[in-house]
Amino acid sequence: MAFGRKADDYMNRTKLLAVLLLLSLMAGCSTSSSIYERGDSHYSGKDLFPEKVKVAHAKGFTISYHGHYKVVKIMSPFEKSTDTLSYVLVQRGTPRPIGYKDSQVIEIPVRSMVAMSSLHIGLVGFLGCEDILTGMGNLKYVSSPRVISRIQSGKIVEVGKDQGLNEELLVGMHPDLIMATGSPVSRVARYESLHRAGIPVMVNSEWVETTPLGRAEWVKLMAALINKESEVNRKFARVEQEYARLRQLTSKVTNRPTLITGMNSKDAWYVPNGDSYVNRFFRDAGASYHWSDTRATGSLPLSFETVYPVALEADFWLNVSIGNVRSKKDVLARDVRYADFKAFKTNHIYSYNNRMNAQGANDYWESGAVNPQLVLADLIRIIHPELLPRHELIYYKLID
Repeated sequence: MAFGRKADDYMNRTKLLAVLLLLSLMAGCSTSSSIYERGDSHYSGKDLFPEKVKVAHAKGFTISYHGHYKVVKIMSPFEKSTDTLSYVLVQRGTPRPIGYKDSQVIEIPVRSMVAMSSLHIGLVGFLGCEDILTGMGNLKYVSSPRVISRIQSGKIVEVGKDQGLNEELLVGMHPDLIMATGSPVSRVARYESLHRAGIPVMVNSEWVETTPLGRAEWVKLMAALINKESEVNRKFARVEQEYARLRQLTSKVTNRPTLITGMNSKDAWYVPNGDSYVNRFFRDAGASYHWSDTRATGSLPLSFETVYPVALEADFWLNVSIGNVRSKKDVLARDVRYADFKAFKTNHIYSYNNRMNAQGANDYWESGAVNPQLVLADLIRIIHPELLPRHELIYYKLID
């Protein structure tokens, strides 16, 4: 009996040593392999996203990394709402993490996407991933030659917009993602039936950003969806560097010409608010803008009579791009009082329609949205031509 107890003690000690050895081995491997928290016990492996993005300018979204998945948060997606939408981007072939019951799950890399805005074309174009587009809200207003080619070959279909959204078609397509556009009149409940069908809808609200670089930085969100962090970090760094170089050119100018923007449309003349990215463009280009102190994003609706006295003295008139305005004659056809403006008399009227195609699509809203350094170069060439005498206008053109 004593011999049996000794044998049992020996076996128990052996088992204990084996357990301790196993635990020490697991601890020793923790630098290259780990078991992630928040219920991720089903995944034990290396970090699948060694290259990460850092959001430096945009205020509307955040991205965090968790080994085999990423968490994206969209803040105030409908501008005046304080709600935050959460998305979990899970690498294909790995388990879904628990603890995110209120988040939509998107498998990455996204292989098929429906884009509801022309800006989304700019996002995929910046990263050269137009091949993931399988649907669009409207096929008419497209500038990208690569996207137009895919439309012509039947690889991209029209799915409609807002109340005309073809949900039956979308359910049949079952894309990996629908990228929608947030606005004060939109609600995520609009896509509830698609959610129930298992189709994630991500709301993109870049238009509420307060700086051009913040707006353009939404390409990093697109990169996170397709695992192209390395490429976007490299390309966006060049955008930042060039924008900073151009902004430095105007940082010490003493003469800051005045400007107005837009045109009267029906019962209102919409001008950019002071916290809008458009006003930041004007400031960085070395201009003086009358409504730069208004503390709001988006646009401010004014009457013609409110804008008129300011426009009489403004040195430049920009973004004259309503309807089919191509000449000063077209401008006067809309209202003869435009002839009183100083910029009209001195021939300083510009639109951003230089890259508009025959279908009416304007590349200013596609590639221009993700290349703010090119837009800024245009504005500096217009307002301070002595600073960039060799620059040829890309998105802007003179209306004469």
